[in-house]
Amino acid sequence: MFQLEHIDLGDVTLRVRHGGTGTPVVLLHGHPRTHTTWHAVANRLGGEFFVVTPDLRGYGRSTLPPDRPDHGQSSKRAMAGDVVRLMNVLGHDRFAVVGHDRGALVAFRTAMDHPDAVTRLVVMDGLPMVEHLERTDATFASAWWHWWFLGQTEKPAERVICADPDAWYRTPGPAELGEESHADLWRALRDPAVVHGMCEDYRAGLGIDRRHDEADRAAGRRVACPMMLLQSAHDDIDIHGDPVEIWRPWAARGVEHRLINSGHHQAEEAPEEVSAALRWFLSGN
Repeated sequence: MFQLEHIDLGDVTLRVRHGGTGTPVVLLHGHPRTHTTWHAVANRLGGEFFVVTPDLRGYGRSTLPPDRPDHGQSSKRAMAGDVVRLMNVLGHDRFAVVGHDRGALVAFRTAMDHPDAVTRLVVMDGLPMVEHLERTDATFASAWWHWWFLGQTEKPAERVICADPDAWYRTPGPAELGEESHADLWRALRDPAVVHGMCEDYRAGLGIDRRHDEADRAAGRRVACPMMLLQSAHDDIDIHGDPVEIWRPWAARGVEHRLINSGHHQAEEAPEEVSAALRWFLSGN
């Protein structure tokens, strides 16, 4: 059902798996995953939707342009542009977008920057970058310390991670992820270019991505399409308080909310529950 391609978009080439029939939907992974994190969800949705699962630029087997001083090559705005160009290449100018973790930031930015293209938005365990950073306190810094570690440039995190990636990363095994997905993830995690790309994502998050959010808020821009938040029951996206209330000022049409009985990696831990929630929301209910 699904086809794997490397699609040249000009400044980047994205590895993407796509297939199925019906309304188009893009599924965007988070850190430190690749598109294969969606394999169980994509298989469940493929009978009703045209499902597109790319590696974000700098992740997996997708490329990354040369670094810029402001890390703009890894901004969520740049990644959102990739999503729109990719879907245009695949023949779709309107589509739904679903994002988890860092992919949630990209999905949000796609809806904000390209309101004519995005029909529905689903964020999974994510908040606007500016909302996290403005609420930073000792609790958040202690629990989410990796944001600041990965974002360093004076003493780059890549040197520590690449010295022993097997010690740095902890992932489920092949029985939980599937043989192919597990092997794909670990090829990426052991690739210094991918480690650098992931760090650049976090560097962009602490700077240019925040500025983009601030500009949107100052201008009164909000997500125009219907929006849903999928929240893990056993994760800490509520570290700043009720995430629905934090999202509400950003959503012109309100925020649907579903609690998923899983830890952080919802698509891997609860694919049936995630698929059912997506099917319900993406079908227009």
